[in-house]
Amino acid sequence: MSNTLNKYIAVSYRLYIDGESGKELVEEATKEKPFHFITGFGIALDAFEKNLMDKQAGEEFNFALAKEEAYGDYEQSHVIDVDREIFTVDGKFDKENIYPEAIVPLQNEDGQRFYGKIVEVGEEKVKIDLNHPLAGETLHFEGHVIENREATNQEIQSLINHMSGGCGGNCGSCGGGCGDKGNCGGCGGCGSDCQ
Repeated sequence: MSNTLNKYIAVSYRLYIDGESGKELVEEATKEKPFHFITGFGIALDAFEKNLMDKQAGEEFNFALAKEEAYGDYEQSHVIDVDREIFTVDGKFDKENIYPEAIVPLQNEDGQRFYGKIVEVGEEKVKIDLNHPLAGETLHFEGHVIENREATNQEIQSLINHMSGGCGGNCGSCGGGCGDKGNCGGCGGCGSDCQ
């Protein structure tokens, strides 16, 4: 998404998916802990940004993102088996963190970080689902715009610092939360970063 202007946007919202008996709430960003981001940095889904770009502070919103605009199809090929030994710490299997349903941080050979969900722990292999938890889903957002303005140079620099591996001690302004899962924004913004 190409923006000539980096906007600072803060929203409260409820995220629903289509459940077996109607819409199912899967995530909420409250007015007290809103999801905030700067446009044009890939923090939020492109279609999410596009739907909010022209909304003013105080405006309500209600839109849906098809799976093609969100996290794509669920791919069975993204469920993989890896050697159990990669989860060994000091010669012992890390059973405290590696168990079915656990969300674990991973890194590929290019240094890219991502999350996976442990499906099964076997004697020799660990099955991990690398699909986004909302892959294959239509996302329904209902919410309220708290702030929508041009981002300051300081906010942009703080975000760049955060994306480069550190906040420089000022996590509150970086738009990321720096490990504070309650302040990361989840699926609307950082997707799997907060799982």
